[in-house]
Amino acid sequence: MTEATERMTEEAANQAAGHKRVEFFFDVGSPASYLAWTQLPALCQAAGAVLAYRPMLLGGVFQATGNASPVMVPAKGRHMMLDLGRFARRYGVPLNQNPFFPINTLKLMRAAAGLHARQPDRLQPYLAAVFSGLWVDALNLNDAAVVSAVVSAAGLDAVAVFALTEDPEVKAALKTTTEEAVQRGVFGAPTCFVGGQMFFGQDRLDFVREALA
Repeated sequence: MTEATERMTEEAANQAAGHKRVEFFFDVGSPASYLAWTQLPALCQAAGAVLAYRPMLLGGVFQATGNASPVMVPAKGRHMMLDLGRFARRYGVPLNQNPFFPINTLKLMRAAAGLHARQPDRLQPYLAAVFSGLWVDALNLNDAAVVSAVVSAAGLDAVAVFALTEDPEVKAALKTTTEEAVQRGVFGAPTCFVGGQMFFGQDRLDFVREALA
């Protein structure tokens, strides 16, 4: 069974059980994805909704859609970080600009996809470690030694986690999810779906909440 088929089967099961579902397409290299990640669990819990994590490769989305990071336009990049800082204060969560941004997240997202598929109970500790490393501690996660230290400090086996990044099935899963995201209209991160409705950006979470209601 393909991942897309599994997703449709799960969607049908959730609908049959009366469950609402939010699909969260994200990349850890996106500070907006980090902010959405801090808010979505509580939002979904309050709405009685299932939160489905969909790790994708933002670089692949950009390549497929012709989009690019806001930092490619310096004035836009500066404003984006100021605006994200405002949201972080509203949410009551820390956010610091990472001087090493943008980060090559290929291995980071392969690890997320691998844990999501193989060891889902370890996905959240991994995401907490990597999101915090990037957007709270402002570490250089382009450096493999730094990444290993961050993952190990979270109580995870860094060697085992990053062995997943060389697994052909994990590589294919990340590629498939990224391609699915593009086919469904995704052009950036984070993007949420509630049924057939798409919501781009962490600043659209109010619309996600309304869709669930």
